[in-house]
Amino acid sequence: MVTMPDATETDLGTVQRTLFFPLLARARETVRRRPLLRDPTAVELVHAIDFDYARYSAPLAGRVVVLRTLTFDWWVRQFLAGYPGGTVVELGTGLNTRFERTDNGSVRWIDLDLPDTVALRRRYFADTGRRRLVAASLLDEGWLDEVAASPGPYFFVAEGVLTYLTEAEATGALARIAARFPGARLAFDTSTARSLANEHKMAAKRDIARWQWACDDPRTLEPLGLRLLDTATVTRPVAGVRAELPLRTRLLLPLADPVLGSGFTKLSLFAAGPV
Repeated sequence: MVTMPDATETDLGTVQRTLFFPLLARARETVRRRPLLRDPTAVELVHAIDFDYARYSAPLAGRVVVLRTLTFDWWVRQFLAGYPGGTVVELGTGLNTRFERTDNGSVRWIDLDLPDTVALRRRYFADTGRRRLVAASLLDEGWLDEVAASPGPYFFVAEGVLTYLTEAEATGALARIAARFPGARLAFDTSTARSLANEHKMAAKRDIARWQWACDDPRTLEPLGLRLLDTATVTRPVAGVRAELPLRTRLLLPLADPVLGSGFTKLSLFAAGPV
């Protein structure tokens, strides 16, 4: 239960503050009459933390976040269906509550983020026997040892994270994970050059951190030691997610392709290993 209404937006670095976009999106979706996603903890966190709602409120982007999150949650659940005692590593966790949404009672879970974000999370989330917070940069290597100490197999998920890194930083991090954990699953989103340009305009208006890395085709990442297993967009989610959406949403989503389709953001699931 969230009980400490004393944290503020200014406790965080510039990039880290962007965590309020997905947090607010999930909270607002939860209180809709017919929500696609339910995240009551996000609602509590929004009320507990002092931040600029207007800066991080973007209705269209919020719907994108919700649809993106549904796909990542689905992939995590599918992994846990096959490996119920495996380890999920949330990279750049922010104030995500995926553990609360997907916990099967036996998964081991690691939430990794920069020290200031972890300090914020610790106000509301405590380590348990199956879940712990790790304060580290994704660009470091020491945290890989902490993951290796947890039982495999492994699922790494990075939602709305890698685009804030440079290409060298993002691809370097992915290559290190793939080399250290062969057979692991990695799920993350990539943004196209077209999407990057649009985001830069929005970021300038809101005075927030800008994306740095564009990747038009996730298959170009396979030389890093990754094998593409599945891919989706927010307008064309994976079959399992699409089947659970209301009929009206399923019918309307393809119509949004020109605005939100494959020319903007792609969601990909990879396996670490040779193509």
